[in-house]
Amino acid sequence: MSSAVALPLTNPAGFSEVGYASTGFLVWGAALVFFMIPGLGLVYSGLSRGKNALTMVTVIMAAASVVTLQWILWGYSLAFSETGGVFIGNFAYIGFTSIGSQPLSTITTWVPAIAFGVYQMQFAAITPAIIFGSAAERFSILPALIFTFIWATLIYDPIAYWTWAAKGWIHNMACISDAAAGTPCLNGGLDFAGGGPVHISSGFAGLAYALVLGKRKVTDEPHRPHNLNLVILGTSMLWFGWFGFNGGSAVAATSRAAMAATVTTVATAAAALSWALFDYTFTKKFSAIGFCSGAIAGLVGITPASGFVAPWAAIIIGAVTSIICNLACRLKNRLGYDDALDAFGLHGIGGFVGNILTGIFAQKWIALLDGTVILGGWVEGNWIQVAYQFAGSGAIAAYAFVGTYIICIILNFIPGLKLRVEDHHEEHGIDVTQMGEVAYDHYDETIPETKEAVV
Repeated sequence: MSSAVALPLTNPAGFSEVGYASTGFLVWGAALVFFMIPGLGLVYSGLSRGKNALTMVTVIMAAASVVTLQWILWGYSLAFSETGGVFIGNFAYIGFTSIGSQPLSTITTWVPAIAFGVYQMQFAAITPAIIFGSAAERFSILPALIFTFIWATLIYDPIAYWTWAAKGWIHNMACISDAAAGTPCLNGGLDFAGGGPVHISSGFAGLAYALVLGKRKVTDEPHRPHNLNLVILGTSMLWFGWFGFNGGSAVAATSRAAMAATVTTVATAAAALSWALFDYTFTKKFSAIGFCSGAIAGLVGITPASGFVAPWAAIIIGAVTSIICNLACRLKNRLGYDDALDAFGLHGIGGFVGNILTGIFAQKWIALLDGTVILGGWVEGNWIQVAYQFAGSGAIAAYAFVGTYIICIILNFIPGLKLRVEDHHEEHGIDVTQMGEVAYDHYDETIPETKEAVV
């Protein structure tokens, strides 16, 4: 006897779900991913100097709000419409038209499209917010929010489509011509929860944004975190929310979702300890920043692999991603770019490494936990999967970097949209000069003239 329960008569014929478990699971997953957004804001706020602390957490939430509206208008349609080509969707679902209890027939046949839409909305919302970690302490707020709207449309939505849509070219790398003809084979790059669309794209975009802005000004005040407790709290919120980020990407309440959540926390634990212990060999100190940086690197690295790898592989993925990201973050001073809060070093590099390791360690039996069939990774003899992962990751990195650089250059030429603040704004802090508010009263008292005069 089937345990499927027919949904109410308002639903299209033929759509049923095993209870309502998966719909509730996905809505709860959306809430967990949303919870990551203020978590990211607290990490960036704590890592910044106190005079910029309020700006960082506010801009993260504001950017997420901008993308929420963009997602409803046309973002969801561009990223997940089912009648697009291999490179971009169309406007079939513009304004969330016809998004209700019916499923997406080629992507998520087991949950209502509205549940999938609000879940993916949170992915879209947090991604451009990551970029501002690279540009911290020197970006202008309103131009940054305009940039966010444009970037979500021109960069995030196409990359999400390439990776996850039924006809996306990365998703069908072995049969791009067939996908273009309307018969996708779904044999291509593997990315369970956003190593490419979320992390590679935002990390390489952050590098481009930082290069256009230039370095922060050298002052007598050192560039160091002002509140490590906020960093630890924010990292904990990210770790908590990532159970929904990766586990929810199963898009159903299945054993594969449970496995994805399991490998997520395993990889994160391995990565946090690896980074902290690696630093300890040089400093003989167990660093809170190092532990948190490692945890974030592990979360990023396991993201594309989470629905494809076993727990033993998660330990390797977490540790390897952590050490490589650690080394990448050390390079910024030697190479001369100012990735202020290591968005590129953690997300760009971490996402790239995680994608490659997915191609190595993916296993058929993990995907089969919910009935998905894959050819496995290199550990199961499918070496070509690593090539697919390299090709997809490289394309995303190049598109995000070049596209972001062009967007930034164009905005800088438009009157009133200069991306970088004036020197005296940077000196006094973006909180008081751009917002007229401060996180801590003593920063307000350091301004020699009135706020209005500074602004």
